[in-house]
Amino acid sequence: MKIVGKGIAKIDGMAIATGKPVYTEDLAMKNALIIKILRSPHAFARIKSIDVSRAEKLEGVECILTYKDVPDVRFTLAGQSYPEPSPYDSLILDPIVRYVGDEVAIIAAVDEKTALKAMRLIKVEYEVFEPVIDFEKAEGHKSIVHPEEDLHCNFNIGMQKDRNVVATENIEVGDVDKVLKECDTVIEETYYTQAQAHCMMETYRAFNYLDHMGRLVVVSSTQIPFHVRRHLARALKIPASKIRVIKPRIGGGFGAKQSDPVEVYSAIVTLKTGKPSMIIYDRKETFECTSSRHAMRIKVRMGADKEGYIRAIDIDVLSDTGAYGEHASTVFGLVGHKTLPLYNKTTAVKFTGTVVYTNKAPAGAFRGYGATQGTFAVESTVNKLAKELKIDPVELRVKNLIKQGETCLIHGDEILGSSTLHECIERGKELIGWSEKYPRREIGNNKVRAVGMAVTMQGSGIANIDTASAEIRLNDDGNYTLLIGATDMGTGCDTILTQMAAEILDAQMDKFVVNSADTDVSPYDPGSYASSTTYVTGMAVVRAAEDLKKQIIESGAKFMEVSADNVEFDGEIIKTLDESKSMSLAKLAEFLVLGVGKKQLIGSATYGNEQSPPPFIAGFTEIEIDKETGKFEVIDFAAIVDCGTVINPNLARIQTEGGIVQGIGLAMYEDVKFDDKGRLQTNSFMQYKIPCRKDIGNIIVDFKPSFEPTGPFGAKSIGEIVVNTPPPAIADAIFNAVGVRINTLPITPEKVFMALNEQESYMEDDDRELVMV
Repeated sequence: MKIVGKGIAKIDGMAIATGKPVYTEDLAMKNALIIKILRSPHAFARIKSIDVSRAEKLEGVECILTYKDVPDVRFTLAGQSYPEPSPYDSLILDPIVRYVGDEVAIIAAVDEKTALKAMRLIKVEYEVFEPVIDFEKAEGHKSIVHPEEDLHCNFNIGMQKDRNVVATENIEVGDVDKVLKECDTVIEETYYTQAQAHCMMETYRAFNYLDHMGRLVVVSSTQIPFHVRRHLARALKIPASKIRVIKPRIGGGFGAKQSDPVEVYSAIVTLKTGKPSMIIYDRKETFECTSSRHAMRIKVRMGADKEGYIRAIDIDVLSDTGAYGEHASTVFGLVGHKTLPLYNKTTAVKFTGTVVYTNKAPAGAFRGYGATQGTFAVESTVNKLAKELKIDPVELRVKNLIKQGETCLIHGDEILGSSTLHECIERGKELIGWSEKYPRREIGNNKVRAVGMAVTMQGSGIANIDTASAEIRLNDDGNYTLLIGATDMGTGCDTILTQMAAEILDAQMDKFVVNSADTDVSPYDPGSYASSTTYVTGMAVVRAAEDLKKQIIESGAKFMEVSADNVEFDGEIIKTLDESKSMSLAKLAEFLVLGVGKKQLIGSATYGNEQSPPPFIAGFTEIEIDKETGKFEVIDFAAIVDCGTVINPNLARIQTEGGIVQGIGLAMYEDVKFDDKGRLQTNSFMQYKIPCRKDIGNIIVDFKPSFEPTGPFGAKSIGEIVVNTPPPAIADAIFNAVGVRINTLPITPEKVFMALNEQESYMEDDDRELVMV
């Protein structure tokens, strides 16, 4: 291949580096009204009265909206294909507020200073209720977070809202209890994973105006423009045909912008006033009033026979969705669905659990989407099982992991089409020096170095649901326009999708103009999430390019008055096989727009699949820890990736490195904390710690490509899987170093120090350990 598989620079890389792209705020009109939101100071309350009269009289205030002034139809903010599995439990403004920061009133003024002044003049009287803060006490709590009768679910997700239960699941194949009783070794552990903030560089923002036809135009930093259009149509009670959503350059997302928390506020102001409006969340609002990763409690039971074969896995999950149910059931489901298939020597598996409402800021989509939490719990249990069996954890996995061509209990007869996971593990052992370093080495000065590892899988799009389309136009000058609905949020998808089109059409990258994510122009695409872009949109692009190439050959043959079977196209010249006749692509493009009966050539395709082929990663780490203080650092982290054919090694490497850093942050630093009144304590980067470059050791990335027969050029996804392995690998390295096992994220030096203090002795007996919960 000439272009696919090459580390081509991002087509917009230099422009981004020099500050040339325009973002949402850059496109806003200077006279746009500035929108601010009055928010609830209480975690759970009902608005008894609200007086906006003084604020409305303030010069420069255009409008103030309360729950009395907006439509009362419920909707979901979750960016998912219709019909969404997330409950319709949100209103634009609700007389009941469900977390500290929930929206009470919308203020639109000529400038920010005036809007903030008006906000202070609004008087609200609340009836305060007892909030539900502890998610382990939410089910059956006397306070019901969603007492309304008009809450709606498109599917039966097991909701019992009068018990604060959003969703439940119960999947069992085989008799887990029976098999566990027959196992020679059984491990039972409970794990806690914390909420995690996305911390993307560009916060949430949207700009709105009415075009010359009176249509609502929404310019938004979003991953899901087509879903935004549908949500707005429902919430505002207007036809979707009256809405256009445009996605400019995005300053990061990580799943945060698979929700649309701001667009409806600026949209309704523009509809009410007829004037342009803009809303921008500051960093404090982004922390306090938008979604994070779901915090979870995960109980795992795992049993193995004396030969080391894992025979039963039981996962029970309690997930905290916060005040609203965005992505509640789907994130929860992936805890089991992206971990249980890995270990396919089982004879019984079980996945059960519950998602609950609490009076805290809502949870939502986040890179890894449940698989991250599940991987920490299951892989940590596998590592403990290896210690109990006195088997190297690498060897235990090699013996038990699924291979290409095999099936697993949870997916029935579905055969794994591609995997090099076992090769990834062998390469990881080599890169980290596992054989020489496992489990630990004393290096003097009370310090120890130790290694740990984990494996993970994800998916490539959502099977049987997500469908993407693409178009490629041959322009009159012989160049191409690639039209896609996928949203590049720094991932480089504009580049890799262009590489695919260029490979098929045998063209150079500079012959393509990419036009993406404008609902009036782009073909439908669900958006950039669920690791779908390379696989789902990529296949649509490949088929659209093949369609266009066929049309080019047929049109060239017609002009040369020969059979299409006798013509070939090399990207520049269309010629007969004997080379007796030829014409350039540029000349063909010119002819096609001249005269009568000609037409511009447009290749188009739509793609969705019944499968979601999993990528795999083996993650290995080496840490250094001080045995007296518990302070530790990651020295090396090696990630070996099977993402099928690597479309662009440079961009894949960057994706992997970024995901590993995010996973290290989850493992060691990041923690969304609330006080007992539901107030967020970590609402700035002073309180919420993410790793910087100095906190991260050496990151080693390598690839073991497989060939996925259903993917474009054999490719699978890479976007989400890269975040999953650091927490369990680091946790096991700490145990290997000092004999304490920390089951609650993040793993901090304080937790290690306290565990060491409670332990009588460490590392004298490999069987001795203290489990911290």
